[in-house]
Amino acid sequence: MRRIVVVGSQGSGKTHLSLALGAKLGLPIIHLDTLYWRPGWKPSQRDDFRARVAQAISTDGWIVDGSYSGLCLDLTVARADLFVSLERPRWFCVWRVLKRSAFQRRGLRTDLPAGCPEQFDWDLVGQTWRWPTERRPQIEVERLKYGASIPVVRLRTDRQVADFLSKNL
Repeated sequence: MRRIVVVGSQGSGKTHLSLALGAKLGLPIIHLDTLYWRPGWKPSQRDDFRARVAQAISTDGWIVDGSYSGLCLDLTVARADLFVSLERPRWFCVWRVLKRSAFQRRGLRTDLPAGCPEQFDWDLVGQTWRWPTERRPQIEVERLKYGASIPVVRLRTDRQVADFLSKNL
């Protein structure tokens, strides 16, 4: 596997899994948040964002951290040879978002662009809670439309993630 898309709710562990896979496989990580957000949490223009994503995935090997369905999932899934979906319980993801916003405010995160510090945001908490019923179905529709033939791995627990990482990919 040389081109992997990792999707999941905020707080599901996408970045952790992506970094672990990247280290194991020797592949660069493409954090979609760093391509989308501009300093001060300003969103990119759609065409500019898509161009940055297209450039980032133009190489032979990568791991994409995130989905941005409706904006670029068509680009990433069309080139992927593995689709990994983190399907954690919503309470788990909300807890991790709250914990991260409380304890990582001063720390730098590799998956966030410069000028976009970790912060508490009720809207993000709400998005995280609604992700299984709103975002996951949209992502699944796009996955089927643009990459129905690629293998899918669905991970729900820490044990499943650890087992997945321990296998020879």
